[in-house]
Amino acid sequence: METFHNIIIWANGYLWGPPMLVLLFGTHLFLTYRTRFIQKYIFKAIKLSVTKDSKAEGDVSQFGALATALAATIGTGNIVGVATAVALGGPGAVLWCWLTGVFGIATKYSEALLAVKYRVKTSDGTMLGGPMYALENGLGQKWLAVLFSIFTAIAAFGIGNAVQANSVSSMVYETFNISPYISGAIMAILTGVVIIGGVKSIARVCEKLVPFMAIVYVLGCIVILVINSAYVGPAIALIFKSAFTPQAAGGGFAGASIMMAARYGISRGLFSNESGLGSAPIVAAAAQTRNPVRQALVSATGTFWDTVVVCAMTGIVLVSSIMSSPAITDGLQGAALTKAAFGLIPVVGPLVLTFGLLTFVFSTILGWSYYGERAIEYLFGKVAIMPYRIAWVVVVFLGSIMALPVVWDMADAMNALMALPNLIALILLSGVIVAETKKYLWEDNLDEISTDPIRVIEK
Repeated sequence: METFHNIIIWANGYLWGPPMLVLLFGTHLFLTYRTRFIQKYIFKAIKLSVTKDSKAEGDVSQFGALATALAATIGTGNIVGVATAVALGGPGAVLWCWLTGVFGIATKYSEALLAVKYRVKTSDGTMLGGPMYALENGLGQKWLAVLFSIFTAIAAFGIGNAVQANSVSSMVYETFNISPYISGAIMAILTGVVIIGGVKSIARVCEKLVPFMAIVYVLGCIVILVINSAYVGPAIALIFKSAFTPQAAGGGFAGASIMMAARYGISRGLFSNESGLGSAPIVAAAAQTRNPVRQALVSATGTFWDTVVVCAMTGIVLVSSIMSSPAITDGLQGAALTKAAFGLIPVVGPLVLTFGLLTFVFSTILGWSYYGERAIEYLFGKVAIMPYRIAWVVVVFLGSIMALPVVWDMADAMNALMALPNLIALILLSGVIVAETKKYLWEDNLDEISTDPIRVIEK
């Protein structure tokens, strides 16, 4: 296992080397330019996200699709991932993570637009879409669609399942001394109950869970920032300074180069908001929406909430806490570092963090179960769905009781492999993205119902 882990670490050195960072961040910048800074429409998009559109075809509401995508993205990446980025990349990683979110809004918009544009309908009326269908129907590159689906199906068990389950079972054990076997069994049973009902059941749960869990977590962050108020300004200044200058060891921080700050900030930003990964478009394709641009705008708000708001707050909380309490936070990484920061809130701090992690993780497991399921369905048809769901529930339990140091690095590798075919589709189909945006948004036709025929397929 140690040899295998070393191979994964070696592979990540290439997968997340300068070419990948340039490709990912460069795609964010390229699509921001091509869409004329689509980020300026974020408040219009937020308004659309809570507007029901009963006249449109789809399996779930626009907000249901957004909530499911947010459920999958607001997870350990916001809590453990940001803390890992700070520990390994220094305070500057927070800015790179945030910038990945700001410019990633354009990428999330673009991939959702393509997902709705090229979605198909099965003979039973179910909507299917995502990068695999954009690659096949938009570019005519089925082999890339197959690769994306394989990477997604595998990655889901890591990034969306085992990693998540292990994080929550470990924290529940540390906080309440409850056996991972018990917490793992409870999570597995709850997951099975929800996912058996498919995307509609998942969306119903996520619509109720996501807003509540996010508000509780953000309030906890605000309390810590008030406690650390004297250090918030210096923390923000240090984050900006460290993003562009090498960080020397000291003050509770490990030394980090600019490249390390960018590498961990961008990779953890992707892990958190998934812009460019190609996962969220899979559920965006199931949304009830009049045209591709409406759902694309709604999907783009996911990156705004996840990274521009939640990850930024987490990053400032962590850096200010390290500065205010170096004796408490020294040498800590991942969940332990975040737990120490929330420990600054007397009595309820660890409870807020545990609640946040519990709900974040459970919702992520639900969202990613849908992504993996759709990838498997693309590869093998409907016959593979039930076996996949059973395997998914089993891995929730196994992930809870096993030590998984290698899974985090495997998740990084699978993220990169998923992102590559999706980024190819985004760049090569950018002309379609511009044409659709012009037709519905720039010419003020957001209420227009698309006349594009939806292809019906046998599955």
